[in-house]
Amino acid sequence: MIPNGYLIFEDESFQDSTVAKMNALRKNGQFCDVRLQVCGHELMAHRAVLACCSPYLFEIFNSDLEPHGVSHVKFEDLDPEAVEILLNYAYTAQLKADKELVKEVYSAAKRLKMDRVKRICGDYLLSKMDSQSAISYRNFASCMGDGRLLGKIDGYIQEHLLDVSEQEDFLKLPRLKLEVMLEDNLTLPSNGKLYSKVIGWVQRSLWENGEPLERLMEEVQTLYYSADHKLLDGSLLDGQAEVFGTEDDHIQFVQKKPPRENVHRQLSTSSSGSLSPGSAKHSCKQEWKYIASEKTTNNTYLCLAVLNGVLCVIFLHGRSSPQASPSATPCLTKSLSFEGQPLEEEPDKLLAPMHYARSGLGIAALNGRLIAAGGYNREECLRTVECYDMKTDSWSFIAPMRTPRARFQMAVLMVCTWSNGSSDLSLKLYVVGGSDPCGQKGLKNCDVFDPVSKAWNSCAPLNIRRHQAAVCELDGFMYVIGGAESWNCLNSVECYNPENNTWTLIAPMNIARRGAGVAIYEGKLFVVGGFDGSHALHCVEMYDPARNEWRMLGSMNSPRSNAGAAVLSDIIYAVGGFDGNDFLNSVEAYNPKTDEWSPCADAFTNS
Repeated sequence: MIPNGYLIFEDESFQDSTVAKMNALRKNGQFCDVRLQVCGHELMAHRAVLACCSPYLFEIFNSDLEPHGVSHVKFEDLDPEAVEILLNYAYTAQLKADKELVKEVYSAAKRLKMDRVKRICGDYLLSKMDSQSAISYRNFASCMGDGRLLGKIDGYIQEHLLDVSEQEDFLKLPRLKLEVMLEDNLTLPSNGKLYSKVIGWVQRSLWENGEPLERLMEEVQTLYYSADHKLLDGSLLDGQAEVFGTEDDHIQFVQKKPPRENVHRQLSTSSSGSLSPGSAKHSCKQEWKYIASEKTTNNTYLCLAVLNGVLCVIFLHGRSSPQASPSATPCLTKSLSFEGQPLEEEPDKLLAPMHYARSGLGIAALNGRLIAAGGYNREECLRTVECYDMKTDSWSFIAPMRTPRARFQMAVLMVCTWSNGSSDLSLKLYVVGGSDPCGQKGLKNCDVFDPVSKAWNSCAPLNIRRHQAAVCELDGFMYVIGGAESWNCLNSVECYNPENNTWTLIAPMNIARRGAGVAIYEGKLFVVGGFDGSHALHCVEMYDPARNEWRMLGSMNSPRSNAGAAVLSDIIYAVGGFDGNDFLNSVEAYNPKTDEWSPCADAFTNS
């Protein structure tokens, strides 16, 4: 087309052809006039192209005193693969990054001030976020100082706090425990108002009294909620000490601290080594933010907040004043309701609950009793051990473990910690699978310990990476059931033959699950509950090795992930776990003859 005598032609393939050729020239080192030295790796490029894509490099090149010479730009804190990905993007406008490298690409894009790429990487991370990764993603966004990303992640956490609170990253966070004394007939305010008062109290503790945050977290802090709705330090209470609990993992005595000096000092002053509110405005480390909270039971709260720049968990129990109820202890699990039953009928007696709610516990049958060890709840990882006597339907404490631990499996001869499996095959202990130090990738590793030689050796690796798998031994073979690969729950099952040191994939389960309990009864595997990636599960299925097939059984009354499962006197018990909202101390039992689960003690007396 030649309007007004001008020749106009648009070559639609020119741009794609040109950028492809320019990128090829870059990779061949032809006509390049800049070298990027990234952690010992040298990447060649053309400064004009990079200056157009990166405002950061534009500033460097524009101030270069020798614009016609070959420039050297060093980066000692970026990933070379991530920088190469950005160079490809600069030349081709195509961003291609493996999911494991997206965070590194984001970091490099932030450094190079490539905001569009940074935003795309942030949106990708949001699309992949779930309850298991939310805390690690938030830590990353906080380190990057990305307010937009933080806001999106915090919104997700607000909607899924209970699910997030069950994850390992959440359990590793520092925690602050508060006991709040209440006047008679006084209740705590709504969540937002309550935690704004809590954050204010922490600020006063740090700024007025010079206490480091770590010191506040060393012990339970006692506060007082006055009739005029002020949250005060517990030292203002009269008396020396009050008893609040008697068990190993709960506070036994809360000692009233002597009144601190200068309690009414103005907040604008600060002790040596602490920051005043005025200086907080100029320090990113001084972030104070309420993120999300849940009321888990009556006057018991769980909160995630940023205190003085540190992501923390706050546990708060509101109690009656010492004068009204000096030994009151809150119930941390749901109470069962019997609404709808005739008033003249007494409800069936439930199986005795454990003293503590526990998820990820170790469990084993020993000498006609169940041993339940460790585990975790929202407050902490436990070291206490409880013993269940079926004859008396009662739990009692036995000697605690030396170290708190959770998500482990227990064998009768020995205990294996922080693993995903244990067995006494040929009187040896096997450790199977697990996760990497970051908790994001499953492992194929399998190791065996010989208690006679006291030596560890490696076995053949699994076919599939997996963590949080259920592991058991049956008829001389070891089974690894379900688990997760990265964030994806698995239904696959593998069988290990110690005679030829091989793993074989067998029939998969009907339901993909991680954190399931497993028990052996009459030559069959019973897999109990677990988590399917979205919900805690009620369902139970059984594997018959002779038929190499799985069959669904009667479902439990409560969904349970990371519960303990064990056999005692021809009855399969499911103990503790997490139901998606609460950590459980309840127990229910399965009768193989009737294919029914029951939480009632007398359901099996005549079986």
